[in-house]
Amino acid sequence: MKIKIIIPTERIQNPIIAESMVKTGVLLNIMVANIDSTYGELIADVEDGHFNRIKEALEERGAFVSTLDQPIHRDEEECVECGACISVCPMKVYTFDEKWNLFMDDKKCIRCGMCIKMCPHQALKLGD
Repeated sequence: MKIKIIIPTERIQNPIIAESMVKTGVLLNIMVANIDSTYGELIADVEDGHFNRIKEALEERGAFVSTLDQPIHRDEEECVECGACISVCPMKVYTFDEKWNLFMDDKKCIRCGMCIKMCPHQALKLGD
């Protein structure tokens, strides 16, 4: 299960992720992390059966946790195949095929939303 963990400014200096993993014994596979001195946002993978334990531990320490279970949908009529999504996707979900058509490999998508923010035509949306 993919989850998003947000660490607010007032908690960024605390080892929230490490403490939660030690407390619960639940391992997180961190796929994408954007952390600086003021804010943190991570996308991680956790086994479905361990989600509630790690969520509780993270939230006890001030993090916000949500599941990423909605797929990214591309409106093919709105998409102009500009490739802006290719440049920002950390998992290389988007590519051009041999005819320069945009191809989306849903199986690689971690639902981080970077492509949605970048799309100049708002052709990408979370969910159906």
